[in-house]
Amino acid sequence: MPELLTEYGLLSLLLLSFCASTLLPLGSEWLLVALLLDGSSPLNTVAVATLGNSLGALSSYLIGRGGSEWLISKLLRIEPSQQQAAGRWFNRYGSWTLLLSWLPVVGDPLCLVSGSLKTPLLHFLLLVTTGKGLRYLSVALLTLQGSKILA
Repeated sequence: MPELLTEYGLLSLLLLSFCASTLLPLGSEWLLVALLLDGSSPLNTVAVATLGNSLGALSSYLIGRGGSEWLISKLLRIEPSQQQAAGRWFNRYGSWTLLLSWLPVVGDPLCLVSGSLKTPLLHFLLLVTTGKGLRYLSVALLTLQGSKILA
């Protein structure tokens, strides 16, 4: 399976990073690392991963904005306790918590809560894309630095 994903390179990364920030319990960092070590452009790789992950977060936002309870609980598998925890974070720290939307467990619920609280879309996208982009950039820089040390 990993060979299939690396064969399609950036397209695989786009799809995997999208799915990783939605309903599937996946991680996309491993593919970003594999592509970088295989010689892919760091700028393109980080941009594609950020785009896919941000679009996945946008789907959670849109479900929160107008989705039903079935979509939230069955499709996204976000438990009420996760929604409440994300709501507490959001109420305490405001929309700035969206910079942490890449975090496991609370990231998807933060995007969902942001949608249900009707955070302005541009504000949402700016914060989410910044947070996710910085995470992928950090992974890329660590990978490239590590590969130089090991070479």
